[in-house]
Amino acid sequence: MKNISWDAYELFLQVARLGGLSGAAVATGLSPATIGRRMLELEETIGRPLFLRSRTGYRLTPDGSALMSQILEMEGAARRIESWKQDGARSPLVRVACGTWLAWMFSRNASAICSERDNLRLDFYIAERRASLAHRESDIGIRAFEPEEPNLAATKLGEVAYAAYRARNLQPSAAERWLAVAEEDAISAYLRWPHQERADQIVVTVNRARSLRDLALGGAGTAVLPCFVGDQDMRLERVGGEIESLRHRQWIVMNNDDRHRREIRTVVDRMVRFVRDRAELFAGRRP
Repeated sequence: MKNISWDAYELFLQVARLGGLSGAAVATGLSPATIGRRMLELEETIGRPLFLRSRTGYRLTPDGSALMSQILEMEGAARRIESWKQDGARSPLVRVACGTWLAWMFSRNASAICSERDNLRLDFYIAERRASLAHRESDIGIRAFEPEEPNLAATKLGEVAYAAYRARNLQPSAAERWLAVAEEDAISAYLRWPHQERADQIVVTVNRARSLRDLALGGAGTAVLPCFVGDQDMRLERVGGEIESLRHRQWIVMNNDDRHRREIRTVVDRMVRFVRDRAELFAGRRP
């Protein structure tokens, strides 16, 4: 069997992490067709099927999951070596994995999480997929459920509510026009809701959740958003009440072995305080 280049494995990780070709294309700049061909070549070289392909995306086969686990171990080792090389030369790096809108919220209030006085650097991995800490991909993750992994420590942040929003004074003819993330990219429950409940009224789809708010503000139609996003913008109004089936708890997780590192503890404590101070906003009860 010929040698497989590391970039082929990195591309495999992008497809596996993002659940399909579209997300990997955005992340890498390659076309979906090119990525699809590269994955077929990888499967042919390895001699095992790695993905189950469908209209809704790519899911890993048992062989694909086994390969991903091994690659993540290699990636984690490489990252630890790189961190070891840089020790003493640069401020420690804290890697945070969180969803689109919590990252948006933290970005708008960055000084509450990290200031110029701190001896640390932040790296945000922003995606709708589940935050994984098993192979040290991230130091801190934020999830919509309590972790079951025994090696993870968790702190409950509170509840998150969702509702439908549209621009104020939107023309009546546009009120029933719905906006959605494309089905293959709709990983989270709130992103799947328009496809399940308003499929015949969807008029615009995008591949990133971040565009839903902009489209709603532009008068393109109605979008499902977290209440802590929609309720902060006076240019938007709720359509009906809270979508109660989407409400969920939120947890901040970290690896047990790392949670006492000063830089990680600092960032975790600040994120917990930031979210809890805005508990009413996150829970959909406008302050």
